[in-house]
Amino acid sequence: MTWLITGGAGYIGAHVVRAMTEAGEQAVVYDDLSTGIAERVPDGVPLAVGSVLDGETLAQVLKEHAVTGVVHLAGKKQVGESVERPLHYYHENVEGLRVLLDAVVTAGVESFVFSSSASVYGMPDAGVSGLVTEETPCLPLSPYGETKLAGEWLVRATGRATGLRTASLRYFNVAGAARPDLADTGVFNLVPMVFERLTAGEAPRIFGADYPTPDGTCVRDYIHVVDLAEAHVSTARKLAGAPGGSDLTLNIGRGEGVSVREMAELINETTGYDIPPVVTARRPGDPARVVASAGRIATELGWHARYDVRDMVTSAWAGWVRLHPEAARA
Repeated sequence: MTWLITGGAGYIGAHVVRAMTEAGEQAVVYDDLSTGIAERVPDGVPLAVGSVLDGETLAQVLKEHAVTGVVHLAGKKQVGESVERPLHYYHENVEGLRVLLDAVVTAGVESFVFSSSASVYGMPDAGVSGLVTEETPCLPLSPYGETKLAGEWLVRATGRATGLRTASLRYFNVAGAARPDLADTGVFNLVPMVFERLTAGEAPRIFGADYPTPDGTCVRDYIHVVDLAEAHVSTARKLAGAPGGSDLTLNIGRGEGVSVREMAELINETTGYDIPPVVTARRPGDPARVVASAGRIATELGWHARYDVRDMVTSAWAGWVRLHPEAARA
């Protein structure tokens, strides 16, 4: 099969492209390069520059490369920005998906993997187990989360109507890198935010320490980006052998919670810094605990995460130091 990977020059996208090609799959990258970096695309993998809102260019690329499957990662993903610019997020994430699906169906593409997010759950009630399952009610707290949930609905409905084989992958907190040059260049998630503070000689911030958790700070499930990319390969191959109209919804996480304080301490230890975090006010809408149940993906795909949180921090730090050499400790 030939897989078109939208957003394939981005942080997660580049890892998915790498995993696909290393597994022997044919890949084509489609990216508008607004945040993606062309140099991340491996030699021999075609790069088409364009927006998912451009149906004409999409149709041309799908036809030119005889694409049989799509992994859709392109989109806007900053929660805070989505609150400030909801119309922009709905346009980019939902209308862009609609245009892409229209081109996909017209071109006769057989399989479609959608990049969703644990943000669809909002502030979940995980029950006695403390784990969020795929059946946990979805009540997103931000326009970003709403666009991901609406995207899942749109993907599933299109599959039912047309026979397109579909999957929606709900990512938990992604970190780490396969190589320093593929590391995340943004500072929007906890790990790079702590890196940035330490590099500036400032204490990492913990937003609230009075949650109903063992140390009072929020607990999250972290997944190494390499494990995440390999989950895409497993999903793509599962869809390729499935009957028309098949649909999967899967959490991508390790099923293990790590508190913000534990993560800050691990980052200090790994990087060689010794700047204790400071506690500031809670951020509105932060749930106390969001940890995935990873049982369904293990059953459906036989997939299990291979890397732990220390691996994530170590590899992410190598990428950070590559971009910020002044951060390295002697």
